[in-house]
Amino acid sequence: MGELAKPRLYTLVVNEGSGGGRSGRELPKVARGLRDRLPTAEVQVITSCSWTDAEKLIRTAALSARPGDAVLVMGGDGMAHLGLNACAGTDATLGIIPAGTGNDFARGVGVPKDLPRAVDAICVGATRRVDLSHVSNEAYPSRYVGAVLSTGYDARVNRATNDISLRFGSLSYGWIALRELIHFSPLQYRIRIDGVLRIQEAMIVAVCNTGMFGGGMQISPQADPADGMLDVTIVDPVSRSTLLRLLPQMYSGNFARHPAVQQFRAREVEIAGDGLFCMGDGEELGDVPVTVTAAPGALKVFVDAAHSAAATVKQ
Repeated sequence: MGELAKPRLYTLVVNEGSGGGRSGRELPKVARGLRDRLPTAEVQVITSCSWTDAEKLIRTAALSARPGDAVLVMGGDGMAHLGLNACAGTDATLGIIPAGTGNDFARGVGVPKDLPRAVDAICVGATRRVDLSHVSNEAYPSRYVGAVLSTGYDARVNRATNDISLRFGSLSYGWIALRELIHFSPLQYRIRIDGVLRIQEAMIVAVCNTGMFGGGMQISPQADPADGMLDVTIVDPVSRSTLLRLLPQMYSGNFARHPAVQQFRAREVEIAGDGLFCMGDGEELGDVPVTVTAAPGALKVFVDAAHSAAATVKQ
């Protein structure tokens, strides 16, 4: 068969254990729905329970994609993170079928949160171009983050949440947040925002693309993943009791009104400090110093029709 005559290829890579095994249970229905709704395309399904294998499979599919091909990932924030890193800058369109507990990047860019609607969005074919955050440090000289890169109290809570064996979705994050707060003190930062140096203590320094993490917490309520800019949220030193009161307000975004919360927009942010490490899209990304740069329009992703239409109007 000639190259031009080949059907569009949709490669679905699935983490069957994601969401407490939900991905594995829902996979037959999802695969059937894709094949029924995309009769002229070839749908290839690959399962993996290994982070390393999934990363290789997704990357291979993205690098071999032709215009019109798609790489689909089914799982949680970790699979979305692998998917966006593989597809950024390629001809592959990323499709996310959210079956995890957080799904923060998916929600932030306009992917429907339930499986049938996410599959429908892929089959309808509505897409949008979104930005990513390009991350560079000693551990990862070149990595993309779709949602939030965190370095302070939020990063410590994220890492501790990843280490627990029994998960309860966003409730796990909330419980760990309370536990970590008992011993937490402000951290010393050296931050350069578009070349302007700030030396200060802070509780949280987060660099955002979509502004959502921790299963729906809005660390940067105004973040727009298609404006070509990064959004930076800094929480100045406050008492533990004040931070405790602010945490529930992150779900609505109202915490940003507090006088201790500063927000900036930038194209590049450099973060350094003693004993600081990075978490991005829920994954550990090594220690600071780290440089985060806006990567406008780096990714093409399937979204619901409303978000696709809104992006078209905005452009």
